[in-house]
Amino acid sequence: MTRKTFIASAAFLFLSTIGLSTLALSQSQDPNKEELKLQLPKPMFIGTPRNIKTPNLEVITGKPRGPVFVPKGTKLLSFKKSVISSDTQPVIGELAFVTDGEKSGEDGYFIELGPGKQWVQVDLGAEYILNAILVWHYHAQARVYRDVVVQASSDKDFVTGVTTIYNNDHDNTSGLGIGKDKEYVETNEGRLVDPRGVKARYIRLFSNGNTSNDMNHYVEVEVYGAPAK
Repeated sequence: MTRKTFIASAAFLFLSTIGLSTLALSQSQDPNKEELKLQLPKPMFIGTPRNIKTPNLEVITGKPRGPVFVPKGTKLLSFKKSVISSDTQPVIGELAFVTDGEKSGEDGYFIELGPGKQWVQVDLGAEYILNAILVWHYHAQARVYRDVVVQASSDKDFVTGVTTIYNNDHDNTSGLGIGKDKEYVETNEGRLVDPRGVKARYIRLFSNGNTSNDMNHYVEVEVYGAPAK
């Protein structure tokens, strides 16, 4: 890296940090928004992983996520809600683990689905305005899950009215379209997805193996929102 490139990169990161700080400040001052109080599990590993190679990985800063602001009245919708999956018989665990509120990275708190493209689907029981989604695949070690796609719909079969709200499948391996989001390393913070106020009853989350093995895992999925008007 040349000195000029280094300076440009440093300036970009500095300006990006300022931008994010300014955005967080403006949101905190918005009378219609409030901070989303998240209960995070304890971290299972410390430090920045250095041995993960993938062509679509986001920049790893090692810094904790800043505060999350959502419209006032936002509530956790997914706790204890029904879950189905493309793999009807998980290799490890039970589908109920996905919404049971237990987010520990230790053994006994996650489900393992078979290899290849798999999905889990959460039924919120009614249509809601969605304001935030958090997903923990597996955070006992640093790994990247492939082709992570999050979709929302009020059609339980996801045939009509499907909105894709996150997609990091950069080469359309899973056949759900080319995504513009980045792959990421799993941590105890989970992956925060912004549904941008879409109305839906069902959330379907895809993955396609990971950098450690071909299996698919879920510790917890949290969906936050408010009643649809």
